[in-house]
Amino acid sequence: MYPYTLSQWLFLFYFYCFLGWCVESTHVSIRQKPPHWVNRGFIRGPFLPLYGSGAIMMLVVSAPFQHDLFLTYVAGCIGATVLEYITGVTMEALFKVRYWDYSEQPFNFQGHICLGTTLAWGGLTILMTRIIHKPIEGLLYMVPENLLSILTFVLTVFIAADFALSFRAALDIRDILIAMEKVKEEMAHMQKRLDVILAVTGEEIGQYRSAAEVRVEELTESIEGKLYGIKERIQIHPGEYLESAKNEALEIRDRFMNIRYRVSELKTIKDHWKRSMILGNPGMKGSAKVRFSLEELKEAVKEKLNRTY
Repeated sequence: MYPYTLSQWLFLFYFYCFLGWCVESTHVSIRQKPPHWVNRGFIRGPFLPLYGSGAIMMLVVSAPFQHDLFLTYVAGCIGATVLEYITGVTMEALFKVRYWDYSEQPFNFQGHICLGTTLAWGGLTILMTRIIHKPIEGLLYMVPENLLSILTFVLTVFIAADFALSFRAALDIRDILIAMEKVKEEMAHMQKRLDVILAVTGEEIGQYRSAAEVRVEELTESIEGKLYGIKERIQIHPGEYLESAKNEALEIRDRFMNIRYRVSELKTIKDHWKRSMILGNPGMKGSAKVRFSLEELKEAVKEKLNRTY
């Protein structure tokens, strides 16, 4: 085991969090079309805790096999994959969002891990323990323990505060997504009731999909079309509808107008922390139930950003 003090372990964790942020943010920024800077990660500061955790994990699991290259590789593959899977499952359970997704990669498991990444983790463990970490360790020993303690204390306070705000923002985004799904379910019910009213005049009832499988815009267009159709039919053939059907159509129209306002409010994210989290994770995907809602939310945030500039 590495003979590091608590302050030294913390310094290494924060250093690799920062190094991972530099690499990941640069990589993601270059891949954007057009290329532009993306402050990647769950927290807003220049740190990616998953990379810091991964680096420390690589050091720990490979420590017993420092003189065996193959076992170092295997330990890195297993340790990093387990860490990535547990982190991915936990974050999706908490926030209804995947911050990375390997669903389109071959030999993936639940989209949280895949064979290619697992093999890469093993290679990175060898690179980490045999090349990268040695000069970092030399730098670590050059820093006086007192100075290191102060530095890690300041970084701990900063990152803890950042994480708390980011955690709250992620929960708020989750609540917005859940609220959008409830709105879509209400709109889907309206759509069915309008089809029943239209069926009185022989109109064909539409085919329905689950509310989770459609976008708000699609439901909005459908309801608007049906309301307009009913209005026209009433004007041309007022005797075809019972008074109760007319009243129900008017009631649905009023509820629909309120829902449109609620949707607009849900998509208008004024909080900088929540907007930054969405923009900082362009590849994140919602779980099956909130997938389309998250895409619409991301589009709304990007559109607002484009209008600002």
